[in-house]
Amino acid sequence: MGLASVVVTPVFLYGPLADITVLQGALPGLVAAEARAEGMQICCDDAPLPLAGLRRGLGAVDGWLVSEPDTVEGVTFIAEALGLGRSDVITVSQDGRPVAARVFPGRPGPMDWDAQDWSRRAAPILRYAVQEILSLRGRVAGQDLYAGLPMIMSRASGRVAAQTPAPADVRSATEAATVQEIACEITHAGFFLGRAYTLRHPRFDGTPSDTLRREVFVATDAALVLPYDPVRDRVLLVEQFRMGPYGRGDPRPWMLEPVAGRIDGGESPEEAAHRECLEEAGLTLRALEKISQHYCTPGYSTEFFHLFLGICDLPDLEQGRGGLATEHEDIRTHVIDFAQAMALVKSGEANNGPLILCLLWLERMRARLRASA
Repeated sequence: MGLASVVVTPVFLYGPLADITVLQGALPGLVAAEARAEGMQICCDDAPLPLAGLRRGLGAVDGWLVSEPDTVEGVTFIAEALGLGRSDVITVSQDGRPVAARVFPGRPGPMDWDAQDWSRRAAPILRYAVQEILSLRGRVAGQDLYAGLPMIMSRASGRVAAQTPAPADVRSATEAATVQEIACEITHAGFFLGRAYTLRHPRFDGTPSDTLRREVFVATDAALVLPYDPVRDRVLLVEQFRMGPYGRGDPRPWMLEPVAGRIDGGESPEEAAHRECLEEAGLTLRALEKISQHYCTPGYSTEFFHLFLGICDLPDLEQGRGGLATEHEDIRTHVIDFAQAMALVKSGEANNGPLILCLLWLERMRARLRASA
């Protein structure tokens, strides 16, 4: 006597996950059928990367039904990692017939869903996020991934930004597609991510390299701002405990830095720069001057910095406090004049690369900025 087959309730996908390009390539053999949920509407909040939700309302919502068991399991895992809530069963229509389907309520909000704007602005980010989420399936629980979702979205946003490379007027314009990727494994999955690649790449003489194993620290893009008051000719520095110097054995692991923070998923570098200045130093910037966009340690890390000078009014207070308690930030701010800041570079007390670069850039541009203040 054979075993009874397991009946799988199909899942109705709408909104972000109904953008089929988000799931293509992440779920092998994806098969989806068109379906419609009557008496429903999609809405979302005003987040930089809104994930949307489903609620009762006038009209109908078009989406997709997936019913293949492994696909349903994969979609369920994605929904759990994205925090889309526990599924409910509703009736949808497929080819004119009613079908019972599971649906995840998502994140309803006060705003109408704009599918075209979503597809243009946010779908590429979610596509990379879904790829990372599924790569951790069977290794990390969905609810644990949800706890780290901001980092996942930020890494995905960085991958999208990386698709617009810097010029190649002097360096080689050889494309990444010419690299033969033999294997890629996840070596660490926590707040940060580690990957090990086995690959061969073209050499400058045209021959392929030996098979190499290279590990990479998968970080995020970050915005860094040196606040500058051109009228008073002073800058603001932040000071905080840093794990890098501590892990290296530096007896003084507190470091002077520009204002800095992760660029969230769907956020521009400029938006992150303004937000971080408000969070870390209570500053509202009048303008931003772009300094550079660069990799920090390209030999082993994906971390990418967007450096800015932030034009603002700086208070007379020499020291202050800043940071978000929710992010366990303990930050002290220092307002010092330009000459004192440059003395830190000369003495070596400014031992943070972005700070040194910002100050040297300011030294070169200072006359222009003061003349136009």
